[in-house]
Amino acid sequence: MAFTGKEGGEITLEQGADMTANYRDENPGQTKGHFFGREILLKLLDQEGAMGIRMYYGIDGNGEKELVLVSADADENDMLDLVVDISQPCPPRCGSSNSLNS
Repeated sequence: MAFTGKEGGEITLEQGADMTANYRDENPGQTKGHFFGREILLKLLDQEGAMGIRMYYGIDGNGEKELVLVSADADENDMLDLVVDISQPCPPRCGSSNSLNS
């Protein structure tokens, strides 16, 4: 099967809130999420042949959860010319309290 660029879909806020609450309940005090800026995401997506972004889970040298991002092509292969991390973790950069982060 090939990627088309249409993979993924919307969920309701309630579904997202339930999923993130389940995670927080099972992982108290842990990183809740990561923020990546628009420019780096567009840089990933603007690569020739990119159909989307694949996110890998990782642990950095300090034992903190991280996401490692790469583009993926239509054949479902990772495009390894640009590998992205250096996200802004939540906490501490969570913004206002809402049903996804509190």
